[in-house]
Amino acid sequence: MGGADASLWGDLRKLWKDLTRAQLTFWDVDDDETEGASNREKDLRTVCGSLAKFTRNLVAGVPENQVRAYENEPDIRRLLHYHTSWSAMEADRESVSVSRVLAEALSNMVTTNEALMSKLWETYLNLPEDQVVLIRLLTSPDPRTVLTVLIFILNCVHGSRMRSTMLTRTAVGARVCVSLLDDMLKLYEAEESSVGAKAFDVGYDILSQLIEQGLVPDLYGKFTIAEEIVAPHQTTLLKIVDSYLQAIQTSTPASGSEPQTIKIHRKLSPMLAKCFLDLSVYARKAVLRSIRSPNHSPRSPSSDGTSQNDPSTSTPFPPAELDVMLPKVCEALVLVTQCIVTITLEADARKVDEGHNAQKPDLKSFFYETRSSDGSIVENLIDLLRLLDVFLPRINFGKPVSSSPSVDQDIETTPTQQSAADPTGFQYLKRDLVRLLGILCHGVRAVQDHARICGGIPVVMNLCVIDERNPYLREHAIFTLHSLLKDNMENQAVVDAIQSPAERDGTGSS
Repeated sequence: MGGADASLWGDLRKLWKDLTRAQLTFWDVDDDETEGASNREKDLRTVCGSLAKFTRNLVAGVPENQVRAYENEPDIRRLLHYHTSWSAMEADRESVSVSRVLAEALSNMVTTNEALMSKLWETYLNLPEDQVVLIRLLTSPDPRTVLTVLIFILNCVHGSRMRSTMLTRTAVGARVCVSLLDDMLKLYEAEESSVGAKAFDVGYDILSQLIEQGLVPDLYGKFTIAEEIVAPHQTTLLKIVDSYLQAIQTSTPASGSEPQTIKIHRKLSPMLAKCFLDLSVYARKAVLRSIRSPNHSPRSPSSDGTSQNDPSTSTPFPPAELDVMLPKVCEALVLVTQCIVTITLEADARKVDEGHNAQKPDLKSFFYETRSSDGSIVENLIDLLRLLDVFLPRINFGKPVSSSPSVDQDIETTPTQQSAADPTGFQYLKRDLVRLLGILCHGVRAVQDHARICGGIPVVMNLCVIDERNPYLREHAIFTLHSLLKDNMENQAVVDAIQSPAERDGTGSS
């Protein structure tokens, strides 16, 4: 249609220009000329919506028409900017539907046209932030509008490394991703098959594209906030990564892991290892500040595998300090731990399937060999578990149970102590940490010995209990203890030398 009648494009161009001029200069009138302004504003919205629908249908799937209509993109962008403004949406909710149709026209104008898509993407991601209509559209209260813009973004990044990279490495792109993650949180509870649920699925597909192209570490870094160990959007991103890794683990048999899955794991592993070390060190220091006593000093492993000045065997004091960031840090640490668990389990299964082929990269060994100035992952994991056993008494039949036999059970609990035991942010922490330790030491003599030297055996033995805050903690701790002791006489000797909790109190509780 458009290609057959050249005069149509001139008329269409004039309509968009005149409409933009009329809309953006609408309020540039004297006070005595504003009578009937409401009706004129409504007429302009009607014309804008109709013109957007006409353009949307005209260009859909027709490359020649898309090229001819693209010259109207600046005017469509200006009108989108106007109709997504707070004042326009507050004045009349019809602006929401107009902005949605404008977004559909813009999307159809470039979809499947690589040249136009790249041109528009580069333009938008280099605009000043307050002019980026994608951000405004993502914050729309209308799920249909959000779905429209998410489909547009997915079409742009799908199969394009360049456009995906711009989304994760430019300032505007990172800001778009922040709005995207905000939408994911809002849409998570959307009813199944609703527009909101469809928008969530498209948003998940966008983030999956970034994961598959190895761009999540860049994006995670972009979300960093000065003087904060973890930012809210970093935690949300970790939730998406954790969900994605578990999804592909379920869909792909471990023994037949595809090269793409292995590549994704390798891209994510350095970021996850660094996150684990940073978060665990922060958590360990925060907990230690909270439970420290006047005579407490840092741990010092002894030759028999136990730890001197072990806070789990000393009389607890009321928390000296409570770090408000600690629950958020532990929430993120659980997510990171679960991601590492998924990757190391896959690496273990693949190694068995390939007959222990040493030529293949082993991500399990990468994690247990990675170190920072504060020690290895195994060291920090064990030390944190030791401290958490004091800081977070286990919950048994709805009541907290102290890990220390020397605690006077008749001592009245202070409000500060109750705050320290608050489970908010700490769910599954002990369980996932001890599970990771069991996976890392399974069949690896060096990790078994390292865990013994760090005093990890009594720590794991003390976790072979029921804890309602950590479902299946006992089972995972027993598996970890089995992995620590298998074919290791030195570790078995440490267990033989430790009096079991059952022998101490006859109840099986420590």
